[in-house]
Amino acid sequence: MFDSSPMSLSKLVNSSGNMLSSSLLSSRHFTCVKSPALLYHLRGSSPKATYLSASNKVISSVGQECPENFRYHVHGTSFSESMRERKVLLDAFDDEYGGVIIDAEKLPSNPRVFASVLHSSLSHWRTQGKEGVWLKLPVQRSELVPIAVEEGFEYHHAERGYVMMTYWLPEGPSLLPANASHQVGVGGFVINDYNEVLVVQEKYCAPALVGFWKLPTGFINESEEIFSGVVREVKEETGVDTEFAEVVAFRHVHNVAFEKSDLFFICMLRPLSTHIFIDHLEIQAAKWMPLVEFIEQPQIQEDKMFKKIIDICLARLGKRYCGLHAHRVVSRFDGKTSFLYYNLIEPLDENCAAS
Repeated sequence: MFDSSPMSLSKLVNSSGNMLSSSLLSSRHFTCVKSPALLYHLRGSSPKATYLSASNKVISSVGQECPENFRYHVHGTSFSESMRERKVLLDAFDDEYGGVIIDAEKLPSNPRVFASVLHSSLSHWRTQGKEGVWLKLPVQRSELVPIAVEEGFEYHHAERGYVMMTYWLPEGPSLLPANASHQVGVGGFVINDYNEVLVVQEKYCAPALVGFWKLPTGFINESEEIFSGVVREVKEETGVDTEFAEVVAFRHVHNVAFEKSDLFFICMLRPLSTHIFIDHLEIQAAKWMPLVEFIEQPQIQEDKMFKKIIDICLARLGKRYCGLHAHRVVSRFDGKTSFLYYNLIEPLDENCAAS
């Protein structure tokens, strides 16, 4: 007949504004019991106490259901406290840009509690001068999305297991960084000792590319390097092991997929094996194709971009062009290791005779 949840009282103030004895209240934990008649009892190691509520609204930092405003009776003396005075907030931590990141693992289980505490938290962070608020809602807590939208949060991005939402507290336009704007693709130019190019025909392609033998291509995964991603893609599509040599060119184009931009890197690779074993889910066929035959395809001869890519690859094979090698570097600003792609500059480099 009753639903109850524990709460801790940090202070009780009587009608004359005096604090209750610390010996009476220190380390006292009570249980808030809600009856149909809105009669509440505080039970614990303290003397028996009761209070009445005129409001059924709930608010708590850890999901307990207790009224927002209530009156206490201890040994016949009345006391009152507003939950707003308790500064009930969502668990969160500051980011390095003056904003707040809400802890997704400590969200209130009750949506009504979440709505109340979210509102209180935003007010508190605004008075503290905070700026951006980041709220990551796991797919299991999707019922909280409309509550956040109603409060003024906006969608930032979504992944398979969550949706990220943001709130800009100051007046004026939001200065929070936008969602990722690009996807990154790679293509591998692999040529063997017989002057044959590793090519594929995709199972699903535009009508204009039906029958076209093309370079193996694909997308870079999250936290994957360009040089390792292109080796992986070639292996997945053709079964051929390769070694990254260099980036010879890249293309930048916009409004490719869902209004996102695309970066596509053409990479030279050295074959480490020759046996072909195709991925039947994406690839219709794969083979080693004579370089001359590959170049003479109409799709290459009639397309300026394709033709330019092949011209660059041929110039690199003839040592008339230098590509970009991957060099491991560490920045003193963040201490992170990354890869910087640039031309080799040694004048006696045998792999690149271009001036």
